[in-house]
Amino acid sequence: MRNSNSDSTIVRNYLTKYRFLIKEYEQVKRKEHLQFRFVKDFYKAHDTDRRQFLKYCNRFKQSGTERDLLPQKRGPKWKTRRPLPLIEHKVIELRKRGINKYEIVSILKPQLKSSTPSPSGVYNIFKRYNLNKLKPKMKASKRKIIKEKAGELGHVDTHYLRKGIITGDNKRYYLFGIIDSSTKLAWAEVIDDIKSLTVMFATLKSLNIIADQYQVKFKELLTDNGPEFGTKNSKQKMGNPFERLLMELDIKHRYTRPYRPQTNGKIERFWKTIEEDLLEETTFDSIEELKDELIQYLVYYNWERPHSSLNGLTPAKFAENCPQIS
Repeated sequence: MRNSNSDSTIVRNYLTKYRFLIKEYEQVKRKEHLQFRFVKDFYKAHDTDRRQFLKYCNRFKQSGTERDLLPQKRGPKWKTRRPLPLIEHKVIELRKRGINKYEIVSILKPQLKSSTPSPSGVYNIFKRYNLNKLKPKMKASKRKIIKEKAGELGHVDTHYLRKGIITGDNKRYYLFGIIDSSTKLAWAEVIDDIKSLTVMFATLKSLNIIADQYQVKFKELLTDNGPEFGTKNSKQKMGNPFERLLMELDIKHRYTRPYRPQTNGKIERFWKTIEEDLLEETTFDSIEELKDELIQYLVYYNWERPHSSLNGLTPAKFAENCPQIS
């Protein structure tokens, strides 16, 4: 455990660093810096994340208090969410009368005041109860183009985490993830790099967890054309750890079309959800804390978070009655 002297030294060093960075940044913006012509050169030279720097810098300029230059720990967004049955009931009643999200906010505001959900919050309730604009015929048509059996196709990808997500650690970390096309069951692992051997071990661990916890085994996996996932060249496949793993497990490897990330859209949407719910504006004290929070979120995602594409069911609940591949 850190003592108070150690903590004060860290704070002092952090403030000294940001005072220096802000002074240099303002010189660059005024075109007065002797070394850096562009702001991007300043960020690169100091190995500084642009979004994080500007967040702290702007917060300090608005308040004038140096403490605002320090990271402010807060928990992931999803943990602050609490169901409000009364509000949801009112929203559903109004929606069944054909009223849109903006009108509902206007109607509820005099009654609920500060507790009134935003238009996007109202729309999330629509989706949760399958009351959004998607019509039954459109849903039926959409279901035809996705896999109908659990394990028929898994979407796989890696995701860059922003620098500074771990307090005091400027190393780049990544996520490896897999999501089942039919049930939306998902798993993810924090990894140190995206080398093929690292991705192979993350894949094996994730496949085992999904098989053990949800009894889903994959027939095919879809990836982009990144080098960590191997190559379409059959002569070179044997030399790639990820390709060898799929061969040993008798899983067919499918590839997205080059420069078409929407082909793997389910995993891309999964990354967006994780960013919004767990990672956005969140810092962690250690890599162990990040891994622990990720596991907690994945349990929430699979067991408690309803999906409109699954008729309001959670992935785990939907998987209970979803046919399996033979």
